[in-house]
Amino acid sequence: MLENAYKQLPDVGEETKRFQIPRVDSMLQGNQTIIRNFAQIAEALRRDPKHLLKYFTREFATPGGFDGTRATFQSKKYPRLIESKLEAYVKEYVLCKECKKPDTKLVKEDRITFLKCDACGAKSPVKSIK
Repeated sequence: MLENAYKQLPDVGEETKRFQIPRVDSMLQGNQTIIRNFAQIAEALRRDPKHLLKYFTREFATPGGFDGTRATFQSKKYPRLIESKLEAYVKEYVLCKECKKPDTKLVKEDRITFLKCDACGAKSPVKSIK
């Protein structure tokens, strides 16, 4: 019976990641940095673009704006720096602290923001972005 059960199991191939962050498509224009696929990145992370923009403007210490699809920052920021800040954002505000899965959402209770995992049910506080 065990052999029959093994035969009915699907073949296990290489595991592929279902959560992939799009590469940052940025360009420098004078003293401005433009991230052309900002809305696509926010959608892939399942986060509000305003929250992501607020994080970047705080980390870059520069004013920024969002026009629906792209973000503009008022200083030169190179792609490697943008990628590293995006990875830090994902680690802090997207991935569950317990199970490391991206199935999370930000929930605000009173004045504290929590990262609530839909996969394992864990709830952990995160730094608020001022």
